Amino acid sequence: MFGLRIPELLLILAVVVLLFGANKLPQLGQGLGDSIRSFKKALRDGHDDESDLKTTKEASSVKALK
Repeated sequence: MFGLRIPELLLILAVVVLLFGANKLPQLGQGLGDSIRSFKKALRDGHDDESDLKTTKEASSVKALK
């Protein structure tokens, strides 16, 4: 995973705990999870919009041929 092994991950975790404190970690995790969920939802919605746009273009081109 990106060349990070257990010692490097533990060091990063220790730095995060020192910077933010143990009480803030659940809030940081929740915020990160919410951000990821929001990002995935935006990707899905964008994909749906592209599908709708493609369908609209196809429908308009069929109407133009008639």
